Amino acid sequence: MMNVAQPTDEIQNFDVFINAFRKRLASLFSAEYDYNAMSLQRGLLPSFLSQIMDMKPLAVAIPESHGGRGMHVKECLSVLSAASYESLSLSLIFGINIALFLEPFAKYGHVAMRDEVFKAFLENKAMGGLMITEPNYGSDALNMQTYYEEGPDCYRIKGEKHWQGLTGAANYWLVAARRKNEQGELMRDIDFFLTDNARAKQQIEVKERYNSLGLYAIPYGLNQIDVEVPIGHRLLPESTGLKLMLDTLHRSRLQFPGMGMGFIKRLLDEALQHCKTRQVAGLRLNELDAVRFQLSRLQAAYTLCSAMCAYGSKVSSIDQDVSGNGIDANSVKALVTDFMHESAQIALQLSGANGYRLDHIAGRAVVDSRPFQIFEGSNEMLYTQVAESVAKLMRKAKERNLLLYLKGYALTTQAAPYFAKILAVDFPEQPKKRDLVTLGKIIARVICFQMVVELQDAGFNKELVESTRQHIRMDLHMLMGQLSSDNHAAPLLDYEEDAHWVTFL
Repeated sequence: MMNVAQPTDEIQNFDVFINAFRKRLASLFSAEYDYNAMSLQRGLLPSFLSQIMDMKPLAVAIPESHGGRGMHVKECLSVLSAASYESLSLSLIFGINIALFLEPFAKYGHVAMRDEVFKAFLENKAMGGLMITEPNYGSDALNMQTYYEEGPDCYRIKGEKHWQGLTGAANYWLVAARRKNEQGELMRDIDFFLTDNARAKQQIEVKERYNSLGLYAIPYGLNQIDVEVPIGHRLLPESTGLKLMLDTLHRSRLQFPGMGMGFIKRLLDEALQHCKTRQVAGLRLNELDAVRFQLSRLQAAYTLCSAMCAYGSKVSSIDQDVSGNGIDANSVKALVTDFMHESAQIALQLSGANGYRLDHIAGRAVVDSRPFQIFEGSNEMLYTQVAESVAKLMRKAKERNLLLYLKGYALTTQAAPYFAKILAVDFPEQPKKRDLVTLGKIIARVICFQMVVELQDAGFNKELVESTRQHIRMDLHMLMGQLSSDNHAAPLLDYEEDAHWVTFL
């Protein structure tokens, strides 16, 4: 008889926890509350959110020494996935708390503050967020104007921040600021400070609440910062504040697939069910070849996201320094969010007219997934950075052929041979910025398909892997065609001269 390894108590306990969490969420969203109707209103009903937080989902991101489950990335991503199966907004609320507050605070926060903060999360349903983005400095974080000055026993922080998820709702914030020296100049490095909204001198004023296009459950707005925090509220970087920020953002990007996982699975499940039952001209939708292509595209997104979750679980714990993981982190974030939005568009298209409703899961999915391609680094910027980083490595290795380099590059060595004929091109010596975006999309797909190959080696469904390979191959052909089109079209800023069609009739 074959000996089957028994799961550890820790795994068993988490299985019980996550299954109960999924079941309770499903009941709350479908039976006890009408979430489709609720989703038309901004914010979540306090009673609704309170019942969700009663299950202590954020305990997965709190150390065992402080009463939490131990900050295992697999558990964090499982909670994000369970939430996004019901609501992408709810998953983002958890994602903000986990990746942008609890993880960086646990790693860099002052030891003396940890008991108080973690206790507030476990016992009082507290929430936290991260403030980096400013009205005039979005992705250009290094030029932020929020500054701080050090006093004898406190730091004084002043500035403006906006588009922070949980604006006006979070109890704690990690606020990014630059030191102002005696000459009034702002230093290049960035520091982070913990603020506690329960303390008068640390309260951050909300100047305006934004009417965001989607993600109605999450408040966004403009914040005025004029606070004083004790010396112990400054986060303690291991080297520089910039490296702390990169470590935090890369870890967050590597964990984005947790939010994408349940979201894509729900769209796939809904689409399959609809196409199995909906008939057109005597045929079920899933019997139509064009629909079969779209459903397989959803399954490719599901497979890629699964592989990204497995990869992120291995490489993104707070014990690991991911400040140098720009290539894989940016590839994961950009590609998974592109596939999230594409999946929503497919689900809406398959749903027909009913999908074009904000209180329908597909319509809501389109507007809720769109900002994921923008925040925490717009995807065009991240793809550009991937291409520039790989180009730099290729120059260092004195290799111009993309295939030859990727076959020897650790992140792509297993995946590159699958697409050898497509990748056997020379990397342009001085590519246009638009071509760097395209090259980044190509490289990101190869990097993330390697994650799929690794997951297949662990036993993942081979038919899904093969279908995903075909979709990646198709994408690479299309992107290579885009590269070879030599498109250098530029906008005409004063375009109306000789451009009124009616004058030519």
